[in-house]
Amino acid sequence: MKIKKIILLGYMGCGKTSVGSLLNRTLKLPFYDLDNYLEQKLNTTVASIFNLKGELYFRDEERKALEELVVSDEQMIISLGGGTPCYYDTMRYLNSIDHVKTFYLQADVNIISKRLELEKNIRPLISHLKNFDDIQEFVGKHLFERNRFYSKADFKIITKKKSITNIVSELENLLA
Repeated sequence: MKIKKIILLGYMGCGKTSVGSLLNRTLKLPFYDLDNYLEQKLNTTVASIFNLKGELYFRDEERKALEELVVSDEQMIISLGGGTPCYYDTMRYLNSIDHVKTFYLQADVNIISKRLELEKNIRPLISHLKNFDDIQEFVGKHLFERNRFYSKADFKIITKKKSITNIVSELENLLA
């Protein structure tokens, strides 16, 4: 495999971590969730980073962590946070590296909103929202704003009405 880094991107709740975990088992490559990697590196939670240092500090540390992973010689799968592609020149940076392939997991606003409603308390960007309608409005607005970054991925996989297994199979076919 010429590709050394498989990068999964998309909005929070679109299934990047689930897809990355299954892909890890099928391809036998290490899998890094960028948020988890950053939490281990800084020995704190993403929510704490947001609360204590703010989003700009988080985005700066997130970029440094991404660069650490991308420049390593190890083959791996990396799932990005939903906002990662939207800061600095991340998509241009990733797309400029020959051994990196980016995959946008495009999920439906309603599906994302339902998933996030269950995880609201552990997601700093939506923890202040009161109800499902607020979450759905927030997700719709952010998807609209972020789509221009996500659409720069090498491949787009529409996840609607697909199982994780089907999404992983589609991704593997794109890698072949």
